Order: sequence, then C-alpha cells, then structure tokens
Amino acid sequence: MSSAPTVETDEHRALRTAVATLGKRYGREYLARTAREGGRPEELWSEAAKLGYLGVNLPEEYGGGGGGIAELSIVLEELGAAGCPLLMMVVSPAICGTVIARFGTEEQRRTWLPGLADGSLTMAFGITEPDAGSNSHRITTTARRDGEDWVLTGRKVFVSGVDIADATLIVGRTEDARTGRLKPCLFIVPRETPGFSRSYIEMELQAAEKQFELVLDEVRLPAAALVGDEDAGLLQLFAGLNPERVMTAAFAIGMGRYALSRAVEYAKTRQVWKEPIGAHQAVAHPLAQAHIDLELARLMMQKAAALYDLGDDMAAGEAANMAKYAAGEACVRAVDQSVHTLGGNGLTREYGLAALVTAARVARIAPVSREMILNFVSHQTLGLPKSY
Repeated sequence: MSSAPTVETDEHRALRTAVATLGKRYGREYLARTAREGGRPEELWSEAAKLGYLGVNLPEEYGGGGGGIAELSIVLEELGAAGCPLLMMVVSPAICGTVIARFGTEEQRRTWLPGLADGSLTMAFGITEPDAGSNSHRITTTARRDGEDWVLTGRKVFVSGVDIADATLIVGRTEDARTGRLKPCLFIVPRETPGFSRSYIEMELQAAEKQFELVLDEVRLPAAALVGDEDAGLLQLFAGLNPERVMTAAFAIGMGRYALSRAVEYAKTRQVWKEPIGAHQAVAHPLAQAHIDLELARLMMQKAAALYDLGDDMAAGEAANMAKYAAGEACVRAVDQSVHTLGGNGLTREYGLAALVTAARVARIAPVSREMILNFVSHQTLGLPKSY
C-alpha cells in the first residue's frame, strides 16, 4: 500500500483550476440571492454535474469519474472559495454515493449511482435524532422484520435537503438475533413512502438547502431497501461518516478562503492614512495567521482523503476527525478576522461577509461537535480513559 501524498498531482491542480473557473461564473451573490428567494442552486448543480464534478468520486461503470473523496473534496473546496459551495455534495455523492458504491447490491448501484453521478437524483442522509445528539448508541429509530419486509419507526432531525431528495438514507437499528443487542443498519427510503413525513425546521442561518425533522411511522420497506450486509452495519456507517467529515472540512476551508480573499482585497485598497491598511501589521499579521491555519487544515484534509481512498478506514477515521476539527476552527477564525478587517463594511450586504459569521459555526457543530472530536482523539489516539 502506498503512502498518502502530501503534494497534489497535476490532475488535482487542473481540477482545482477548472472548478474555480466554474465557481467564479456563479459566485457568492448567486447563492445568496437563491437562498433569499427561497430557490435552489439548480443551475450550478446541473452545470457541475454535466462537467462530471458531482460524481467524480463514483465508479466509472456507473457513470462516475472513477476518482475518490480526494477529488470530490477539491470540487467542494473550490466552489466554496468562489463563494458558492453546494451543501448537498456532502450528503448525496459523498455519503450516500460512497456507501451504495461500497456496500450496495448490484440493483441498488444500478438504480442510484448513475443519477447521483449526473445530478439527476439526489439522496439525503438521516442519522441525528432529537434525544440522541452525538450519542449514536442512543439512536432509537428501529427496524423490525415483518415477513420479507422491514418496518421502520423513529424520528430524525437536522436532515438537509429532504424536500428535494429522491430518497433518504436512514440510519436505523436492528436487533441482533444472537445477542439481542441493537446494531446500526442503513435503509434507502424513497421520498413518497407511506408513513415517511417531514416538517421544516426554521433556522437563523439563511441557506438554499433547508433543514427538516423526519417522522417514520411504521414505514414499510421491501427487503431490497437494506443497504449491504445486515451484520456489517457499523463498518457501512463509518464508510459514510468519514467522507462526510472530509467534505465538511472542504466546505469550511472553502468558506474561510472566500472570506480571507475578500479581506485581503479590501486591505490592499482601503486607505485611511498614507498607506493601505494592509501595510499595518495589526491588520496584516492576523490575515497571514488565518491563511496559515487554512493551509494546515487543508493538509490534514488531503491526508484524510488519501487514506480513505487507499482503503485504510481506521487511519482515515482519525485523520478525518482531525481535519474536520482543524478546518472548523480555521474557518471561524478566518471569517471573524475578515469581517473585523472590513470594520463596518464587514457587516454590510454589499460585501457579503456578515452572514458567514453564523455559517462558519456550522463546521464547529456539524456533523459532529468539536468536543466529540476531542473525545475521539483523547480516547482513540492518546488512550486516555473515558468519562462516559
């Protein structure tokens, strides 16, 4: 097995350049306007799909690009750096596409992967529950067998894009026949399945992708809705969660880069005394620190993506958590410093940075809080005892 690279290939750099070109044609104002008007970034989604960017990580035999999470994270980061990240990329091709490609049946792959790759189908992901929070062992959505069928009952919250998704990949729990313990399993639940309902969660954060609470009330599914092997649930679950963390890091790094670029541009031209404000170290040094933090977070993200694409799930899990943590912190600091650099202008709609103050916090909170990542590192990496 080869080691994880620390320098991008020529192909990766070419992909960055191409996606950046696409992103610049849309930009921050396009996404902000779409969110304000209650619309969806359909034009950008469709064009990114047509160019092969959305399915770059999916197998070629199902219409994908044959790459990995390394390539998909580049796409999301560059769109973010242009001010127009697509949140559903974290969910549809990265989590759901990866899980189905790795563990789905041939029928599931044929049914879903071509559409996920070309953007004509989207899939949401439901794991978080109202009473479980970050404790996946408290997930209460259960699946029981009824003849050949499965019957799901439970609730999910903060599920992105259910209103536009053709199906949702639901994390439930089934009873192990040998031990009686509940173990995680994943089910594909089409949007219009009877008993599967959603309600909109109003958020302070203005985004094109909406958040929903889901109720599964005796949702009956055929046996074919179960993804993969019933006994390999935890492995399959983390096959989706590690890419999710890498992609969240890409989302955060892109956002931080966008904010930083606006601040640097401003600091080069804004003149209060004789020189532009960027000539003053009190302005320049914090921006330089923000750039260093983002670059360091990207290195860990690249390591995590490379390890995952190499098939080293254990090492990828550690690196993906660290990357998500580092990127979330770097993003928050970059956005905060960028707004501060612009002063009052940083709070105006014209410059489009103030809304990012709230948006940047998402990477600290979701899909797992920074405190839970510190728990993971202290227990799994350092071998320290648990407090829970």
